[in-house]
Order: sequence, then C-alpha cells, then structure tokens
Amino acid sequence: MRRRAAEYRRPVRRRFSYWIWVLLGLFSIAGLFLFVVHHNQHEDRVEQPTLERGIERIAHEGLNLTEEILSASSFSRQLAEQVTLAKAYVIIAKEHNNLHLAWELSTRIRSCQLLLSKAAMRGEPITFEEAEPIIKSLSSLIFRAQDAHYDIATTIMTMKSHIQALEERANAATVQSTVFGQLAAEALPKSLHCLNVKLTADWLRKSHLQELADERRNSPRLTDNNLYHFCIFSDNVLATSVVVNSTISNADHSKQLVFHIVTNGISYGAMQAWFLSNDFKGSTVEVQNVEEFSWLNASYAPIVKQLHNSDSRAFYFEGYQDLKTEPKLRNPKYLSLLNHLRFYIPQIYPQLEKVVFLDDDVVVQKDLTPLFSLDLHGNVNGAVETCLEAFHRYYKYLNFSNSIISSKFDPQACGWAFGMNVFDLIAWRKANVTAQYHYWQEQNAAGTLWKLGTLPPGLLTFYGLTEPLDRRWHVLGLGYDLNIDNRLIESAAVIHFNGNMKPWLKLAIGRYKPLWERYVNQSHSYLQDCVTS
Repeated sequence: MRRRAAEYRRPVRRRFSYWIWVLLGLFSIAGLFLFVVHHNQHEDRVEQPTLERGIERIAHEGLNLTEEILSASSFSRQLAEQVTLAKAYVIIAKEHNNLHLAWELSTRIRSCQLLLSKAAMRGEPITFEEAEPIIKSLSSLIFRAQDAHYDIATTIMTMKSHIQALEERANAATVQSTVFGQLAAEALPKSLHCLNVKLTADWLRKSHLQELADERRNSPRLTDNNLYHFCIFSDNVLATSVVVNSTISNADHSKQLVFHIVTNGISYGAMQAWFLSNDFKGSTVEVQNVEEFSWLNASYAPIVKQLHNSDSRAFYFEGYQDLKTEPKLRNPKYLSLLNHLRFYIPQIYPQLEKVVFLDDDVVVQKDLTPLFSLDLHGNVNGAVETCLEAFHRYYKYLNFSNSIISSKFDPQACGWAFGMNVFDLIAWRKANVTAQYHYWQEQNAAGTLWKLGTLPPGLLTFYGLTEPLDRRWHVLGLGYDLNIDNRLIESAAVIHFNGNMKPWLKLAIGRYKPLWERYVNQSHSYLQDCVTS
C-alpha cells in the first residue's frame, strides 16, 4: 500500500508537544502571579503598623466623641449600645424582683459611663485594653438576663411602655414650659412699672402738662388728610415710644407725621406725660383714653358685652388647670378693649381717610409714607400674607366643621398678619366693615367658630377686602423664631416681635434685642433711675 505524502500525514506528535508547551506556559504565569501577590502582602504587613499609628495619632489630635460613638468599628459605640441594652434589662430585672442582677448591671453601666466620660475628657478614643473587661462583664450579665427568660419580646414590651411614659413626661414638661413662658410674658417688668409710676406722678403734679394736652387736643393737624396718620393702641409707654421713635427716625419728612395713641385709664397719665415732655422732631402725637369713648358700650359693640362676661373673665384668670387649652390663648390681653380697637378705627377717627395701624411690639426701619400712596384696588386692608407655611391658612384659625364657616370661606385661603396694616377708611365705611365684625362676634357668642384672639375675626371681617403687600413691608417672628435670615430683617420696613419673647422682657431673644433698644431713649432720667433701681 502506498504511503501518503508528507503533507497529508497526521501531525499527532506535533499536537501533543503543542499542548505540553501551553500547560508549561500557564504554570509559569500562575507562579509569577503568586510570587507578586505574596510579595505585596508582605509589604502591606510591613507598612500597616506605620499607617495605623498615623491614623491613631490623627484621631487622638481631634477626637469627636459623637462621631466616635456613631462609628461602626469603635469601642465607644459597642459600649454605648451595651449600656442601652443593659438599662432595659435593669428595668426588667427590677420588675421581676431580681434586685441582685439589677444592681450588678447598674454597677457595670456606671463603669462604662465613667470610661466614656474619661475618653471625652482626655480627647482620645477608648483602647481595646480598656474596653475588653467591661464589654465581657456586660455581655455576661446580659446573657444571664436573657437566660432568666427576659426574652426580646419582653424587652420590647417593656421598652414600649417606658417610651410611652417618657413621652407623657416630655409632653407635660413642654406644657409646663409654655405656661411658665406665658406667665413671664404677661408680667410687667419692675422697671416699666417704676417708669409708669414716675410719669403718672408728673402728670398729676404738673398742671402745665394737662394744659398743654388740652391745647393739642384741638390741633387741626389731627384731622388733616394731607398728613400721614398712624394709630397705636397700647398701655405700654416704653414700647409705644419705641414705635414712635423708630417711625420718626426713618421718615424722610418727620414733621408730616401724626400719631394717634389710645391707651387705658391706668396708663393715660403716664402716656401723656411721656409724649408731652419729649421731643419728636416736629411730629404730632395725640393720646386718648379708651374709657372716654362713651359710644363704645355693650349695647353697640358685642365684644364689650363678651369681655365683661363672668365666664370669659374666669377663663382668663382661673389659672392653667385645663391643659387642653393652649396657654397663649389664656392671655388676659384678650380681655383688654385696646386689643379690639383696630375694628373701630373709622369710628375713633371719623374725619380721616387713610391710616397705618401699628402694634406696640414693632420697630420701623424704613420710611413708611409710601404706604399711603399704594393702590389697594378698592380693598379696605393692606397686609402682608403669612401663608408661606401651611399652618397660616384659614382652616388653622377657624372651625370649618361649622356650616356657617364652611359655606362662606375657603379653608385654603391665605392668612395675613395684624401689626402693620394700611386701612382705607373710605372703603371701610362704604363696605360697612365694622357691622360685619359685629355680625361675626354675635355668631361666635358661644365661642365655637374660632379660637380666641383678634386675628380670626379679622380674617372673617376682611375676607375678600384685603390687598396683599410685599413681604418686605412686614417681617414677623422676632418674638419666637431664633432663625430669621439677617438679610430678611435688614430689608424689612417693619419688624414685628410677635410672640412671648418681647424685647422689653428678660426672656427676649438676644440676637434681636438691639434692634429694639437702639430706639429707647436711654438718656431719660426716669428710665435710668428705674433700670438701675
């Protein structure tokens, strides 16, 4: 048989030798790879202690115990977690009358807390040698507690009950704090009482002050609609003087300003003495006594009848036993007729056409005369809206479960603020707004339509009659909000210390107090005497 040519023969031996070379190559590559890995690991072991020492040194230089406890790998966190669990087992052990176990757990907890305190004081993390004995002993005790059938279900139930108890205590503490804050806000500082006494004595002793008051009462400037008229209703002499001083200081033409102040019988003499004996850069200041408004009686104004109601007075002065009612709503200021005079401005000033109403806890920072030229588009009230946050909508102030409210008002309507308002008195009289106020006060005789205060009836009375103003005209919250943007305060025409932390009280927010104090007449001898005494 003929043999095949060489090119047609099977290359069996060649294929076999080819695979041998491939395998040898692979083994060589694997060996080289293992050598490199082994060499790198050796270098890591050599360098790691140096790196760890560097990290440890950096940690020692600036230890933050809070970050240390939150770190998943720190001994501080392990100890903190064991303490939390051990505290739960202390409670459970006491409930099961296992006092010895409870005592042992409490001892270890104190040891752990002492170690954490030392770490915080020295500024260094807890070492393994320090943590090991405490972690072991606590783990052993926790195991004993679990072995005593204090299982996780029992722990959860116990923790829930104690969490609930803590929440109740926290709520009670919050209410108590609010009550104390409210009491502090209602109290008249001794320095202000001293000032009132000295000024009242001057009013009674110096006859020329009363004669000067009689002369100014008939001034034609009081009814001149070419001037700029501001009204303030307050019994706080110092606060009212700050409003007047700040308004005049920032006005372009102070001689064109007229201030109409209404106070009560107790403060009338002091208010007159202060504004008659001080200079206000040519502006006119009128002081009236609300008790001389004979027309403002129970037969005309429903609010007067309600304020003299025995149940209303008992509600305000019986104390704070009923915790269901917000303490701020028990403020006796709501019994003051001065607080409700804002609804009778056209009756008090029948010849005026436009006024700016200012609360006594505001400070004016810009010229307010441009407010008088604003177009209110036929509306009565110009005010800054406060519905940037949801809780300043109508439904937060009014009882929309009552059909009288729900049938006439939008619960999502935007609220607005009293404190700096422009009132068009011509439009007011045309719309008979005061009669609307009387209607809503009569509807709320039982107190079921809204919470107490003047804003809810104001929202009803001026519904559809309010023109929103630029927010910069009136910035609120300086009596309770610690975090108002400085840029917003600086751009504001009027800043409002609404809330309990009034600037004339010791509990005022220190950051905002200088904004008010700069307009206090510190050079007045009476004020200096009363503050130092």
